[in-house]
Amino acid sequence: MMEIIVILAVAVLTLIIGFILGDKRRIKLYETSLNEANRTAEGIVKHARKEAAAKKKEAILEAKEESHRYRSEVEKELRERRNEVQKQENRMIQREENLDRKDSLLEKREQSLDKKEDQLNADQQKIDHQRQKVTELVQQQHDKLEEVASLTTEQAKDQIMKETKASLTYELGQMIKESEDEAKARAEQTAKDLIAQAIERSAADTVSESTVSVVTLPNNDMKGRIIGKEGRNVRTFETLTGIDLIIDDTPDTVLLSGFDPVRREIAKIALEKLIQDGRIHPARIEEMVDKATREMDTKIREIGEETIFDLGLNSMHPDLIKTVGRLNYRTSYGQNVLTHSIEVAKIAGVLAAELGEDVTLAKRAGLLHDIGKAVDHEIDGSHVEIGVELAKKYHENDVVVNTIASHHGDVEPKSVIAVLVAAADSISAARPGARSESLENYLHRLEKLESISNEFDGVSKSYAIQAGREVRVIVKPEKINDLQATVLARDIKDKIENELEYPGHIKVTVIRETRATEYAR
Repeated sequence: MMEIIVILAVAVLTLIIGFILGDKRRIKLYETSLNEANRTAEGIVKHARKEAAAKKKEAILEAKEESHRYRSEVEKELRERRNEVQKQENRMIQREENLDRKDSLLEKREQSLDKKEDQLNADQQKIDHQRQKVTELVQQQHDKLEEVASLTTEQAKDQIMKETKASLTYELGQMIKESEDEAKARAEQTAKDLIAQAIERSAADTVSESTVSVVTLPNNDMKGRIIGKEGRNVRTFETLTGIDLIIDDTPDTVLLSGFDPVRREIAKIALEKLIQDGRIHPARIEEMVDKATREMDTKIREIGEETIFDLGLNSMHPDLIKTVGRLNYRTSYGQNVLTHSIEVAKIAGVLAAELGEDVTLAKRAGLLHDIGKAVDHEIDGSHVEIGVELAKKYHENDVVVNTIASHHGDVEPKSVIAVLVAAADSISAARPGARSESLENYLHRLEKLESISNEFDGVSKSYAIQAGREVRVIVKPEKINDLQATVLARDIKDKIENELEYPGHIKVTVIRETRATEYAR
């Protein structure tokens, strides 16, 4: 038992000694770590102080540089302001000197004018005195003449005027006739010169329009893809566009045929897009036709805007600009209507400039004179009537409205510009090659017009004029009275409508003239 107690005591003592020794070691390690931490902290503080000192120096340097730069700018601005003030002071001094010189000159001129005025007053008094003497002498002469001739002054003037008028009547008539002949000759020559100059300055290429468009294919195999299974692609394309698609043996080519140039152009754009895309089926065809229709609408508007800009016209209603663009896809006897309208506008502008009229208004009237042709295939009525309605709808000038209404002679022109546009229209349409109608057909139509008119009883002569747009019938006054002339005009009109094919309309004018002639022997 004692041994166990001794062992336990030794063990407890050992544990106590070990704990004491271990605690001292830990304290030593803690002190060592604390010393290292203090040394590290001191190093960090020293480093931070060094960095702070360096940044402080940099900030001081930057502040000094900024202060120096600002001072330089302020000094520079002050120098510039001083210079400007000095220049202004110099200018003011020069102005003051100039004013002083002008004041001295004005004083001298005033003195000179005063002297001249005194001299003029003296001269005027002398002149008045002389004039009074002359008046008295003239009156004395008149009194002596009246006394000698036994006639007053008024009686003498009347007698002289009667004798002079009687002796110069023949010479006066001759001079008037010669003046009229000379004026007519000069007017005709001037008109020819103006027309020649207008045509020369407005010369344009003539393009023959057709009813067929050609589309080139990348290869001949594309024709089969365009036709589709059992021709369904062709049927869909023709149904959506209203244009005939002609696929024949011509290599790498298909034709688009139709009388509506707008539809034909839409079909051409859509087909070219389909060929480029490669996917050709009914749904894709419908999509491409819709896209081509939208592109065509934009293209028409751009053409109208470009035309307005090129002619130098001022603002125009957007819908009317689009209608102008549509003229590019209308033809008359194979002549592009927009090209014709632009040419008429330029010619009318040149003529208006020579006559001192409003050039811009003349160009505007010339451009819009055939505006009805852009929609005459969609609205009932002649292109003149449709054009007048369009011009009124978009609030165009009254001169433009009257020009549209009168350019084919349907109504009387109310302005010089209306006459100029009608002349320019005839010049543009009558140029060789401007229209595709053959000379043989043209002459045949004119001869037929005259022969139809001559077939009626009482007709003396008939003349087809204005490129076949009007026929004038001269009747025998002893056979046709005024009421019968009206009936005859209607009968001729009905026969022309039944027997002739012609574009637009033809005006029939019956002329009945009665003359009374006597000869003095």
